[in-house]
Amino acid sequence: MTLTGPRPAAREIEQALAAGPNGDEVNSKVPFHMNDSLHVPAERYYSREFYDLEKEKLWPHVWQMAAREEEIPEPGDFVEYEVVGQSILIVRQEDGSVKALHNACRHRATQLAVGAGRFPGGQIACPFHGWRWKTDGQCSHIFGREGFSDEVLRPDDLALRECLVEMWGGHVWINMDHNAPPLLEALFPAAQILSGVGVGNMRVKWWKEAIINCNWKLAQEAFFEGWHLKQTHPQLYTFDQDDSDETDLAAFEYTAFANGHGRFQSGDAKESYGGRPGAEVEDAEDKSDFIEFHRVLQSGQDAMALERDIHVFEGLAGELDPKDPEFAGKAIQALFEYWKGAGIPNPVSDPAAMRLWGGDIFLFPNYLMLPMYANSLNYRVRPYNDDPEWCRFEVWSVTTYPAGREPERAELTGRFDTDDTDHWGLIPRQDFENLERLQRGIKSKSISETRLSQLWEQTISNMHQELDRRLAADYSTRPAGDATR
Repeated sequence: MTLTGPRPAAREIEQALAAGPNGDEVNSKVPFHMNDSLHVPAERYYSREFYDLEKEKLWPHVWQMAAREEEIPEPGDFVEYEVVGQSILIVRQEDGSVKALHNACRHRATQLAVGAGRFPGGQIACPFHGWRWKTDGQCSHIFGREGFSDEVLRPDDLALRECLVEMWGGHVWINMDHNAPPLLEALFPAAQILSGVGVGNMRVKWWKEAIINCNWKLAQEAFFEGWHLKQTHPQLYTFDQDDSDETDLAAFEYTAFANGHGRFQSGDAKESYGGRPGAEVEDAEDKSDFIEFHRVLQSGQDAMALERDIHVFEGLAGELDPKDPEFAGKAIQALFEYWKGAGIPNPVSDPAAMRLWGGDIFLFPNYLMLPMYANSLNYRVRPYNDDPEWCRFEVWSVTTYPAGREPERAELTGRFDTDDTDHWGLIPRQDFENLERLQRGIKSKSISETRLSQLWEQTISNMHQELDRRLAADYSTRPAGDATR
């Protein structure tokens, strides 16, 4: 199912703000709950009790990004999605739709498929006894049928159990709970904001992953704010700014939205990510910070800014003095002209959406998109190996290709060590180093809680408040329904 429909008004989106701290009706049901919006109990990042509650109350009942659509372009293509021990097969159907099937044989529970590939002949075959299913989950062959009683071979019992599945933004989303709300209702307003910067037209340029000794929540929180840039990524600090301006309140705007989602984007003081064009500096070389910033960003990350963007900016530098206060604005205009000439769909439906370039959107519970120009850097973070202190951290570089020239299939390049200089740029390596230090520090006997800024870290608190609401929910009181069909 592909989601369409009118985009909500900007005012409606901006008013979809977070509810704020929870009351006793939630807190009394959650161990190590959030007491306020400024502190996070340390145990939430390593407690087995808390992790097991997430396994029970969060992951089986929340919409989560399970695959990119271009991972399964042809009928019969599949990719396995795994989270906290639950394995789901995302399968492309003959009519182009997608199904999400629990990856367990209905005979003796053998895992049916691993990784990614294509089911030959449109048949899912069990490697143990050879029972088979069509790609829609209906049983098509029972080897040794004569040895079974009719009681254990009822067709409804033999069909592979399904999850809810919907598509949005070039992604396949699944929910194991059939009583869950519709996807766009759950993703509101984050999905609607991202639609304004053309994420649905983006396709995978590269996709890699790392296994990191860090709790999944602690790992993703590092990307909820941009004010770690100066200390963690000093090479990106290419513009003059004195220490008193280090945390300019107008440089970024942070918003905690309903449903646990969050955003940070540029504020009024910064007209373009990477420096204020026309800043009053004497050194002519410093006036070129816009181009230099993008060169460093591209070489260190290759996601938010790409080589083609740099070429456009450098081409303009041959026509317009980079010291000109109007250079940054004209550089962006040159990008729009390049997209039109190259047949690249314009990613911006609303000029106000350009404020999101260089910021990010967090989609609860574990997916981030950092759009910039016709590109985006995306993160997905999941628990790993049933251990609250380890995560599987995936990174995508996605971009908008000329119409008709999109890559046919997205494939994982590989799993690489966090310090692998051949496969990770400087920027992710710097971030990864912080993540493992965070996990080591959070277990210090001197730490009982972390302290959050009400300005720059409010979306971290919002994510935890929403998580507590999920963990306190009583799903047994909801309308009857098979959560695995």
